[in-house]
Amino acid sequence: MIWLQILAVLVALEFFYIMYLETVVPTSEATGRVFSMSQADLKHEKVQLLFKNQGVYNGLIGLFVLVAAFWQLTWLLPLLLYILLVAAYGAFSAGKVGLFFKQGGLALLTLVVLLFV
Repeated sequence: MIWLQILAVLVALEFFYIMYLETVVPTSEATGRVFSMSQADLKHEKVQLLFKNQGVYNGLIGLFVLVAAFWQLTWLLPLLLYILLVAAYGAFSAGKVGLFFKQGGLALLTLVVLLFV
């Protein structure tokens, strides 16, 4: 059970980091590097609005993963499946298979551990 909680915390931290990039420092070099975007694109007003909105969702996913891991374990399976579906969609729409593992690798590992707990 401890390994499951450690992995879930790592998944949550990943989502909190993405939230930080999207809502707190959306025009930073780190944000540009993570999302493969130029500074000019990052400074566009509509991109800023979309990032901030997306950041709130990512923060909530991180929060719910923590709640599930420590207080409501039955929530963890649907959350991990959702994360993996979003990662698969992102990889498919970007045409980059590796993106699935970048976005969903920790969630996939956590899901495997969850299935054996």
